[in-house]
Amino acid sequence: MRTKFILLSIVGFFTVFHLHAQQRASVSGRIIDAKTGLGLSGTSVYLPDLRRGTTADEKGGYQLQNIPEGRYLIEVSHLGYTSIVENIELKGNITRDFSLAPSYIENETVTVTGVSSATSTKRSPVPVNIVKKEDLFRNISTNLIDNLSRTPGVSQISTGPAISKPTIRGLGYNRVVVVNDGIRQEGQQWGDEHGIEIDEQNVNRVEILKGPASLMYGSDALAGVINIISIKAAHEGEITGNVTSAYMTNNRQRNLHAALDGNHNGFIWGAYGSYQAAADYKNKYDGYVFNSKFNEKNMGAYLGLNKGWGYSHLYISRFDQRLGLVEGDRDDATGKFLKQVNDGGTASTIIAGHSDFLSTDPFIPSQRVKHFKLATDNSFRAGKDRITLVAAYQQNQRQEFGNVLDPGQKGLWFDLGTINYNLQYHFAENKQWKTTAGINGMTQNNSNKGAEALIPEYDLFDIGAFLYTQKRWEDLTVSGGIRFDNRTIHTQELFDGINLKFAAFNKQFSNVSGSLGFSYQANKEVTLKLNLARGFRAPGIPELASNGAHEGTNRYEYGSVDLKSENSFQTDAGIEITTEHVSFTGNLFYNPIKNFIYYRKLSSVNGGDSLLMDGSNQFFAFQFDQGNAKLYGAEFNLDIHPHPLDWLHIENTFSWVRGLLNKEQDGSKNLPFIPAARLINEIKVDFFNNGKVLKNWYAKLELDNTFAQQKPFTGYNTETATPGYSLINTGVGGDILHRGNTLFTLFMGINNLGDVAYQSHLSRLKYTAENMLTGRQGVFNMGRNFSVKLDVPIRFSSK
Repeated sequence: MRTKFILLSIVGFFTVFHLHAQQRASVSGRIIDAKTGLGLSGTSVYLPDLRRGTTADEKGGYQLQNIPEGRYLIEVSHLGYTSIVENIELKGNITRDFSLAPSYIENETVTVTGVSSATSTKRSPVPVNIVKKEDLFRNISTNLIDNLSRTPGVSQISTGPAISKPTIRGLGYNRVVVVNDGIRQEGQQWGDEHGIEIDEQNVNRVEILKGPASLMYGSDALAGVINIISIKAAHEGEITGNVTSAYMTNNRQRNLHAALDGNHNGFIWGAYGSYQAAADYKNKYDGYVFNSKFNEKNMGAYLGLNKGWGYSHLYISRFDQRLGLVEGDRDDATGKFLKQVNDGGTASTIIAGHSDFLSTDPFIPSQRVKHFKLATDNSFRAGKDRITLVAAYQQNQRQEFGNVLDPGQKGLWFDLGTINYNLQYHFAENKQWKTTAGINGMTQNNSNKGAEALIPEYDLFDIGAFLYTQKRWEDLTVSGGIRFDNRTIHTQELFDGINLKFAAFNKQFSNVSGSLGFSYQANKEVTLKLNLARGFRAPGIPELASNGAHEGTNRYEYGSVDLKSENSFQTDAGIEITTEHVSFTGNLFYNPIKNFIYYRKLSSVNGGDSLLMDGSNQFFAFQFDQGNAKLYGAEFNLDIHPHPLDWLHIENTFSWVRGLLNKEQDGSKNLPFIPAARLINEIKVDFFNNGKVLKNWYAKLELDNTFAQQKPFTGYNTETATPGYSLINTGVGGDILHRGNTLFTLFMGINNLGDVAYQSHLSRLKYTAENMLTGRQGVFNMGRNFSVKLDVPIRFSSK
């Protein structure tokens, strides 16, 4: 599979050189401050659909050359100013000047998620949150999803500092699609014990779409999409990069990252490398949490051409993470954590010592997660139209080590190979209509190479065809489309000795989905939005074919081969109000889901619960089933800059979701994994905005309030209620300059300043063993954590 894809990538990468010459254009001009009339040096001018951009010189002048003729969205942005996002017709050599007004509120930006081409977020009817690189730097987090969980409507199901699974509006796992540089990430996302296999230190921007996105992404985008953009090429004639380091005191986490990118006459290139390691974290109830340590080493590179006919890029990356698995077992007398050891050929446990907590190399049990990716991203003109092709090969390997007598034995070893493809034909804009037709999907093969098997080996093939269109008027934008999908799954038979563990089967799932949305700018300050979307998700392999004990729980799970696809029909309504000193965003949603998949406890033939023995352990028997469910909720954001104290920001963010089954299961109708309501209050001060040594500094104080979750899914002892808690977080940072150039940027902060002992409702460690000494159930989240980050930019001209 890999050899075929490499050959395909090479052919696709060089085919563009044989295309007929296309008409080329250029645009140049000057960007000024609307109040002073002075040139704005450093302003970014970017064409998202072409991956092309430049930076204004010291007088505000800019120039983009060798661009395919056509109509494109252009984004002109500068820190502290209102961005300009508009469509521009590029034909021949044109001159276009821009005037940016100072602003304390970012009122418009561009999204490429859930649409066929770059679109202003104001004109997108679907709720989209943009998280920029500087936002990621300013937050303290132990992984990327932890960082993004501050976004309204986004939460994390965590298993310690290294493992976070994203949820959007109460839905996660295979109901959220993660995209990285245009490629749908595939890596056993149904599993609990690993994250998303993307180097968080190399991320430049994240776009979070909330709501069904099956129209563009097919199956699994039932809750939404997290689009992670890692690669951002240098502007023409520049070599740029950065060296970043960070340290956190709580778990001694240390990060180091270096990247370098270049662009000379349209030939672009780049490379990066990252290292990250952490010891065990601690809190005031548990002390150090044994085996919560992890380390990872990542690297990647890209090269490509940006020319008058379009662009062609080739990416390669490698992710390699080793992480410990927290079991939470303790000594009854002392309450201290236990460590597995080989005692002369016998598996035994002893109390973990102080030096065990400080190591960054995981103990048994542990995991190693490796992810290799090779991708090609292409766009070229076809007359007045445009064709884009994205293809990728991914290999995801997850290995689990659990035998202390043979530490190298791989109890589980999933080897998943995926080929992704996405071919789109973009018709030239005509009378404000933008239309795209496309085909995308993937083919997968999963092999079991470990001593055990939780799911069968299988082959999967996905294909979907869609039509998407957008019509713009002066104040109204209407967008939507329709899609047909087909998924085929074939599994392999497997015997455990003489017993049949997995029976072979063939399944096919088809679906029609679509969306229709409106964005109406009522006046200069108010935008109203409404979106209707039908999403779907085909059952995953664990739901269809599981046959084994689910570690960390008391469940032995059986799949159900007769499951049907989940279908949803979500309604989103939103309002955005932006004035000079106040911005407000509000969203309401209602999401009924047909054939929602969940598990239920089985009964024995003699009545009572069905019990199974797996080795020396006894488990309750569960089987996946389905019924109807519904979710509804709200998200609000209010950002105030009181005049004349324009340097002061008072921001308040609130999110809430409720999930219900239509039929009660074991005494509960509540859906599992529903996050508690959350309110974040932040006061931020900006200062030294135009300093000569210190520039763009900020200081912030934050109160992070998580309410009690009193409506858990109590059926089958799955969840318990979780009390609320409030955390105080602080931060300060900014640029250090020398002769007008940034030497470095410094970020410092403290999370959980009061060292509060708390448990997140979505923390899986909440349900580990009881501490018999204190009577407390499970393991608590991280205590006080001080962080310092240093980012050193690299920039010089290659002209």
